[in-house]
Amino acid sequence: MSASPRRFARNLPANFPAKPVVHALAHLVGYTAARIRSPREDLRTEEAERLLDCLVQAGPVYMKMGQLLATRSDLVPPEWVQTLRTLQDDAPHMDAPQSRAAIERELGAPMNSVFREFDPVPVASGSVAQVHSARLLDGQKVAVKLVKDGVPRQIDQNLRAMGAAVRLAQRASSAVADADAVRRFGEIATLFRSQANMLHEASRQKAVYRNFEGHPYVRVPRVIPEFVTPRMLTMEFMEGIRGNAAHEVQMPQEQLARRLQDTIYTMLYMHGLSHGDPHPGNILFSESGELLLLDYGITVELTEDEKWGLSSFYYACTRKEWDVAVERFTAHFVTGTRTLRRKWDAYRAELAAVLEHHFDVVSNRWSTIGYFRDVSDLLKRYGARYTSSFTKVELVFLSCEGFATQLDPEINIWDNARRFTDRYSPYMSKEVRERFDAHFGTQIPTSLKMRDRANNSLVAPTHINRYFFPSTYPVFVKDAAGGRIRDLDGNEYVDLSGGYGPHILGYSHPVVNEAIISGVTAGNVNGIGHEPEVELAELLVDAFPAAEKAILCNSGTESVLLAVRLCRAYRRRDVVVKFEGHYHGFSDQGMVSSWFRFTGDKHAPEPIAGTLGSDSGVVRNTLVFQYGDIGGLDRLREHADRLACVIVEPMPSSTAAIDEEFLSALRRTTADLGIPLVFDEVVTGFRVAYGGAQTIAGIEPDLTCLGKIIGGGLPCGAVVGRAELTDMARSSEDPFLDYEKKAFAGGTLSGNSLTCRAGNAVLTHLRDHPTLYEDLDARTRWLRAEFEESTRKRGIACRINARGSIFSLNFSHRSAGVYRERMAGSNFKATIALAYYMRKHGVYLPELHSFLLSAAHTDDDLAVVGKAFDLSLTDMAGDGFFVT
Repeated sequence: MSASPRRFARNLPANFPAKPVVHALAHLVGYTAARIRSPREDLRTEEAERLLDCLVQAGPVYMKMGQLLATRSDLVPPEWVQTLRTLQDDAPHMDAPQSRAAIERELGAPMNSVFREFDPVPVASGSVAQVHSARLLDGQKVAVKLVKDGVPRQIDQNLRAMGAAVRLAQRASSAVADADAVRRFGEIATLFRSQANMLHEASRQKAVYRNFEGHPYVRVPRVIPEFVTPRMLTMEFMEGIRGNAAHEVQMPQEQLARRLQDTIYTMLYMHGLSHGDPHPGNILFSESGELLLLDYGITVELTEDEKWGLSSFYYACTRKEWDVAVERFTAHFVTGTRTLRRKWDAYRAELAAVLEHHFDVVSNRWSTIGYFRDVSDLLKRYGARYTSSFTKVELVFLSCEGFATQLDPEINIWDNARRFTDRYSPYMSKEVRERFDAHFGTQIPTSLKMRDRANNSLVAPTHINRYFFPSTYPVFVKDAAGGRIRDLDGNEYVDLSGGYGPHILGYSHPVVNEAIISGVTAGNVNGIGHEPEVELAELLVDAFPAAEKAILCNSGTESVLLAVRLCRAYRRRDVVVKFEGHYHGFSDQGMVSSWFRFTGDKHAPEPIAGTLGSDSGVVRNTLVFQYGDIGGLDRLREHADRLACVIVEPMPSSTAAIDEEFLSALRRTTADLGIPLVFDEVVTGFRVAYGGAQTIAGIEPDLTCLGKIIGGGLPCGAVVGRAELTDMARSSEDPFLDYEKKAFAGGTLSGNSLTCRAGNAVLTHLRDHPTLYEDLDARTRWLRAEFEESTRKRGIACRINARGSIFSLNFSHRSAGVYRERMAGSNFKATIALAYYMRKHGVYLPELHSFLLSAAHTDDDLAVVGKAFDLSLTDMAGDGFFVT
């Protein structure tokens, strides 16, 4: 939008006859073949001008084809590219009177009632719409996109004519019929028709704007919603350099090309909503190299399942696991698989060979056209075809590759794609692993030997063989005190794991040591009553305003299992409501929709097992909601008669934030419906405040699940809450009545005297030292500010949330939304690597997990952490972890 469009040499008649159009399109095919056999360079410019005129007269759909051709300098002569670029933002447009009449028709009012200024000469004109610069009455400069008169009708005429030709071809050709051309054309036609609907475009543009808000180098114009109509879209004006003038940008064009590819891939793989037409007329550049994304007439949307399929397929290709890639590609993006399933071995071998050829053998000369052609030909031989979604993805990839190749003719498309996929996988790439192998082989040789020894006899799913996030370089601890740990090689670290939460007072605190020593001396009692058990129950009940009784168990996972059982017994219902991304321990139900695999609409997620081996019946009996989505709570009323309870983390550790308005609405709704509300405060209980997050929010649940801190570092869990619920586990002294109306709770070591003594010591200390929480809050704020400054000064996209000693760090530009949106675009590779870089600089934090402060951390400890983070970012930026 930085320059006025050129004027065409002549005005073209509105109703150009069809015969020359057909001739021109046929001539395009014939000429392309002829120039390969015998190039006629002296005719290229003349041919290009003739083709341009015919495409313009043929209508907007044909002009769109010309726009795509203008990005394919690898397929057509440079004279064609230069001439057809006119269609990207310099196409014919309405004159000033026509434009004014159209604007006032859309506004239903005089132009000067809305605009202080309006330039009648468009700053850009494409195949469907033209864009004017203007100023609103308040002085704000805006861009006004206006659909040209007659274009919706022309699009419809184009598509009907083309559709008739496709139907005729399908009847005449078995090859076309096998490709299911009519259905595929119908899907593409739907995309084209949406281009003339500015209401639809505005909604897509607003969604993409939200997705890139805060991004370091991608900008999307903000929509001005009060001035959007079916044929007019008003938005923030963005000044920029046209894509075909990228040489004017003060940044190497190869870097611009990488940014472009990374942006398109981010939209497809991460957001699931992509610009569908990324040609140079729709993407501008700022002088400093920012990408300004314009025009959302065509977008491509992928479901969560399709995003997963796309990412998992290409990830297998990066690892050269060809058989796995074949399985994933076929499962997600191939339809009509009856024949290939019967001939699976042959099909698998052939497709694996095609994938290996493109992704490995000739990857440095990557051709999207060649890749899609070869796969499509193979599928045809087996009577199969791409799904419609993959067809749309193909179009975006083709446009992106064409534009990126214009920017950097030497670009390695596949290498950039591999690096992109690598950033969003939880496993280390070969390059990263080699760097750390060399470093940690020297720093922690004894720990690495212990790791190898452990792998011979131990599966340690918490700290070595962690699901999704295995620890490649685990630290083995020799001793721990205060806020620090020391490994087997004598390295000392400031510890930010705190055992995943229990050690709020730090390691080896005197009150805990004394309690455990006295407990050992007195003899550890379990399965028999003792005073420490009663004392711990009294402390727990006193800490929570709504609690009347407590039931002790051995872990947070057990506490959730017990709470859900009590509610099912009380309500005589089976269905449990939980929230996407909330982890409630490793039970089948606690893990439903808790990881990085999502499905269904984001406002009404479908439950999905958190792990292989989950009981499918338990998964089906789970309803998944979104934390923070107040409107979504209406679903509780729809399903009220089926529900046993609602369980929620009031302050999810993944965000370290409390949504008090949402929790209040949730409490009101569940109370109105008589559905028990369960708070999972296994992490936050006694950490963010004495009595947990519920005391901060001022909201009283029916049951609260606890663990971690309440055992003083020893295994412990508890459920506290209303007596009518906890008493579901209390015997009636009638065995028949117990079976009919009570729920069983057990556990040999539940409430053992050693754990209870340690828990009593910690809770009593926390109760009697309330300033401890104030100090933790102050230190949390200080360290968060240090982290934010380190990322800000380097321009690294990073979201840092922290409250009450809990930190959540996410290398992403995306602001907190629903859980799946926060995860989409998170640089998992960088987050894992951060843990290892921090260890190089004397700080231990777990890979991809919230980290924690303790009351034992000193000012010196925090200074070490702040400096280690700053140094780690310097190292990581130098090693290429962040796209610039």
